[in-house]
Amino acid sequence: MKKLLAVLMASTMLLTACGGAGSSGSKPSIGVTIYKYDDNFMSFVRRAIEKNGDKADLAMNDSQNDQGKQNEQVDTMISKGVKALAINLVNPQGAATIIAKAKAANLPVIFFNKEPSAEDLKSYEKAWYVGTTSAESGVMQGQMIVDAWKANKGWDKNGDGKIQYVMLKGEPGHPDAEARTKYSIDTVTKAGIGVEKLEEQTGMWDSVKGKELLDAWLAKHGDKIEFVVANNDAMALGAIQSLKANGYFTGGKFMPVVGVDAIPDALTQIKEGTLVGSVLNDAKNQGQATFDLAYNVAMGKAPADGTNWKIGDDKAVRVPYVAITKDNLKVAEEAYK
Repeated sequence: MKKLLAVLMASTMLLTACGGAGSSGSKPSIGVTIYKYDDNFMSFVRRAIEKNGDKADLAMNDSQNDQGKQNEQVDTMISKGVKALAINLVNPQGAATIIAKAKAANLPVIFFNKEPSAEDLKSYEKAWYVGTTSAESGVMQGQMIVDAWKANKGWDKNGDGKIQYVMLKGEPGHPDAEARTKYSIDTVTKAGIGVEKLEEQTGMWDSVKGKELLDAWLAKHGDKIEFVVANNDAMALGAIQSLKANGYFTGGKFMPVVGVDAIPDALTQIKEGTLVGSVLNDAKNQGQATFDLAYNVAMGKAPADGTNWKIGDDKAVRVPYVAITKDNLKVAEEAYK
């Protein structure tokens, strides 16, 4: 009887050590980096990823806009035995280094939001990307400018038929910044509207830098500026702060501003009429797609297995943009629920 009891106890201890189905021991470990936590848009992508913490052990890292720090974080996560990597690059040119690290450890890697070059992505069979088609946001923003300009003849202050505009550009060399800058204005000119660029400088996606730039431009150009085009909402919100401080949006003094991302603070400004519109960069679905692909590959499955995501020939899942104005605010609001 004692021998039987000892065998039963030993069996129980073994089962406990191994962990039953549904225990934390059965969850894969996924290493995640965000280029910087205090980026408005990326905070929502991060939140969408973190909502899946019941399915996987997520090792979350703030790379603090430092590619060297991110490389070290990847080394640490690999040494701790993660089963997959999900990387929001600090610098798109840093992809090759991270791919080399992942390849050496035979680890799958999902890049998201900042797109590696096609060559880098193709260099490793276990590398994929989750993001958007950068040009799409520029085209949508440009069409928004066209529609609003045509509907508001009074915005052409000097009556020359051209839009005198300033451009708040994102990070130089970033695919989204380059595409949004180019395609927004290309779309306007293709619609037959003349343009004159008064200023274009990088605000590095940052609201404080956006405000500082517009302060300087208003001091230089004043009412000659007819439109503010921003590569993202953070810079657009900074521009609006500057404009408010300079007497705009009261007493009939108005300046049209457009952004990209449709973050909640921007939606508030659209409601109030101080932001003409934005383009929804779907943080919720970008985060979910990133997690889904990382989870699948961590479990040894095909990346899109059992999901609705479609991986194109470019090894990427493309989450579509949506143009947002007062007319369809609810679409953007639903994306943050």
